[in-house]
Amino acid sequence: MESILQELQTLPNMSLALLFLLFITILLNKLVKRNPFPPGPRGLPVIGNMRMISLLNHRGLAELAKTYGGLFHLKMGNVHMVAVSTAEMARQVLQAQDNVFSNRPATIAISYLTYDRADMAFAHYGPFWRQMRKICVTKVFSRKRAESWASAREEIDSLIKTIDARVGSPVNIGEIVLGLTKNITYRAAFGSMSQEGQDEFVKIMQEFSKLFGAFNVADFLPWMRWINGQGFHKRLEKARGSLDHFIDKIIDDHLKKRDNKNSHEEDDGAKVEDDMVDKLMEFYTENDDSKNDPVSGNISITRDNIKALIMVRKEIYIYFI
Repeated sequence: MESILQELQTLPNMSLALLFLLFITILLNKLVKRNPFPPGPRGLPVIGNMRMISLLNHRGLAELAKTYGGLFHLKMGNVHMVAVSTAEMARQVLQAQDNVFSNRPATIAISYLTYDRADMAFAHYGPFWRQMRKICVTKVFSRKRAESWASAREEIDSLIKTIDARVGSPVNIGEIVLGLTKNITYRAAFGSMSQEGQDEFVKIMQEFSKLFGAFNVADFLPWMRWINGQGFHKRLEKARGSLDHFIDKIIDDHLKKRDNKNSHEEDDGAKVEDDMVDKLMEFYTENDDSKNDPVSGNISITRDNIKALIMVRKEIYIYFI
């Protein structure tokens, strides 16, 4: 009985403490200078405009623009977003002020699966990004490079023969083109004519694509990172672990090939076609803490860079076929 009375006596003190904290919070909100955000729909406390997340497609944003103008603001949890819906505003963002908007936002999944932005697509704008872009444009993704791949011509020739052999029978073009894309991408990236491991690689990339687009509440409310809905964090670890296991073996094979001076020559003296990993190995270093030198133009890349670039390569190659 006495303990209950003691607890009741402490209630007024707790109430006063809570009221004091509430007063301090309101006072700070009044005193702190807020950023001059563009107009936009009012959000709820804590979650902001997250209840409107299903409307964030091109049609929904166009409807919001009719109310709030060509530049409006949304607050998704802790994340501030700005939508651009007029040609003039788009010109300012994409041309006049493009250096200000060069960095791409990355979710928890993207940061983890790209080895903390070790690729070109999500790396912060700066010396490293410029050097990575130079490598990709001149060594990996150039049209001249794509046109020189004998593997692409061989796979297309094989596709034509396959279709020719099925004259008079229905042909699933979508399935055939998908197979062509897989074969060319795999051969161009890893230099292997064998389809061994190709299905495993495709499954890994499919899981990466799903995780890239998956909704994760911690992206908008970081303090809810402890929530692990549907084993999301375990899926991230498993997916990256699978890619590590798969590509580390390929990198090790290419290291052995690079160490052998005659590794690019067949028994008859013919030159073996370089693949994407071969080109990236020209800049490879075992030291993960290596320093790039933007002044001299020298750059070294690690295994993480190679893995992240291969994922970008998978998407970009579709442009060339």
